[in-house]
Amino acid sequence: MKIYTRKGDAGETGLFHGGRVPKDGTGPEAYGAVDEAVAALGVARSLTHGDLAADILEAQRALFVVAAELATDPERRDRLEPGVSLATQELIDVLEARIDAIEEGSGLPTEFVVPGGDPVAAAIDVARTVVRRAERRAVTHLRGLEGSLVVPYLNRLSDYLYALARAVEGDWVPSRAEEDA
Repeated sequence: MKIYTRKGDAGETGLFHGGRVPKDGTGPEAYGAVDEAVAALGVARSLTHGDLAADILEAQRALFVVAAELATDPERRDRLEPGVSLATQELIDVLEARIDAIEEGSGLPTEFVVPGGDPVAAAIDVARTVVRRAERRAVTHLRGLEGSLVVPYLNRLSDYLYALARAVEGDWVPSRAEEDA
């Protein structure tokens, strides 16, 4: 199978579960920004190891779930599987537990933070800003659609990435054992 199909040469792209839309439509803009966030998190993950790398990888995989939902025609949402191609409250709950663990372990700054105090934290901050853009694009794409948890997930992910970057700069990142306690 070749990487190129020529199907997109006319400016359209295929959707998950069928259908085609313009490449500059609100859906492709939203899931394209999510794809950028996955790549930006990949840079951050490549700079670290252990639980931190595992947590970043988990966030990347969750973003695939978010992208699948965004890449589905709203009329075909019934075909989506929770946690596989449909964002769930459980995905949000995981992030909230991680944010809580960071706040309890190291606290968060009370003043404005200029990113760049640490290479890993800086990479996480870049990913955070891309997630915020994905969130804005998702708001536009999902406007009027009830029941999607994509925007709350992206909102919480950017909060988590902010807290995580601050924890990395402070040299304290909770282990998975501390999060479960």
